[in-house]
Amino acid sequence: MAETGVERQAGIWSASRKLMRLAALTGALMIAGCQSIIPKGPPTGPETTQPTGPAPLEPGLPVDAARHRVALLVPMSGTNASVGRSIANATTLALLDTKTQKVRITTYDTNAGVTAAAQKAIADGNKLILGPLLSENVRTIAPTARKAGVTVISFSNDVSIAGNGVFLLGYNPAESIERVVSYAKSKGMTRFAGLIPRGTYGERAATGLLRGVEAAGGTVVSMQTFDRSTGSITAAIKKLPQDGSYDAVLIADSGRVAIQAATLLRSNGEDKTRILGTELWNTESSLAGAPALRGAWFASVSDTYYHQLAAKYRARYGEAPFRLAALGYDAVLLTVRIAADWKVGSPFPARKLVDPGGFTGIDGAFRFGKDGIAERALEVQQVSAGTFSVIDAAPKGFGK
Repeated sequence: MAETGVERQAGIWSASRKLMRLAALTGALMIAGCQSIIPKGPPTGPETTQPTGPAPLEPGLPVDAARHRVALLVPMSGTNASVGRSIANATTLALLDTKTQKVRITTYDTNAGVTAAAQKAIADGNKLILGPLLSENVRTIAPTARKAGVTVISFSNDVSIAGNGVFLLGYNPAESIERVVSYAKSKGMTRFAGLIPRGTYGERAATGLLRGVEAAGGTVVSMQTFDRSTGSITAAIKKLPQDGSYDAVLIADSGRVAIQAATLLRSNGEDKTRILGTELWNTESSLAGAPALRGAWFASVSDTYYHQLAAKYRARYGEAPFRLAALGYDAVLLTVRIAADWKVGSPFPARKLVDPGGFTGIDGAFRFGKDGIAERALEVQQVSAGTFSVIDAAPKGFGK
């Protein structure tokens, strides 16, 4: 999310206090309970080409008997290089913040060949893989990692690839939809409609809507798909019931599409229908200025600690991080937390990830299920005049 004028004008003392608070929260990683592993939007400034993270191991380096070797598999070149660099930079910050002497992170470029990257990482002695970013890459390397007894903590949100040694830290769209639907039901809404984009994300969103409404005891009265063209969106809206038979409609797409669809809905006479969104909206600051989305609700992870991380990132790297950088930061802090009871050279103790009490990181409370999918404590936000406001805070943790 773009840096505001207020943020730019904040005094040095205020910034220092925030960074000191972040460092203190990072230290809380070592505390059990809902175990804390604490320290928007795409970059807003010009991209840089600063080197990030530890350099790849060179042949002939001696065995590091004092530290756990952990591989970071992200794209450091190609189309997604800026995202990969942002994640890699965040892992470096996490290592610096924790001052750990037990973990060594080595970055491998998946754009140069994900299979080769995984094979090299394993040959170099890494016992844990953080990444990759893309689900197809995870699917490709999973058998190799599994055969070598190496656990994978991926940044993907494709639940179909989780399990059997693969854990997912990514933000699950179905979970955010179920959360906002549950909140809407608590406010008396029982009849729901959906505008769903065609494709993989849309399929997951549709499943989340159906499951969320069923769990809440409501009814899905209509679900229409579209291909993101103006004509297709218009046609989908026209297929929705025109008799006011639904209380809320989910627009399961990005901010750009949401603004377009919401404007068409309002012009079609749906003035009283509550508009719902997904976790994608969390990084879309333009939504706050769209009159058609005024009063819309969506669920996402909290940005409370992320803003502090982003400020620290900008101070060090001179640009804003991608929102996914928080996943890299939390993955390292989680690794450091578990490293306290992990013997160097032995397989990563993946069973320690499945803790019913969960962990608390930059993005709030989360825990892994036995299926390897991260369950997150999400907050509900409302699109207000020029801003987002929290209307239902995220739970602080999980009950035992």
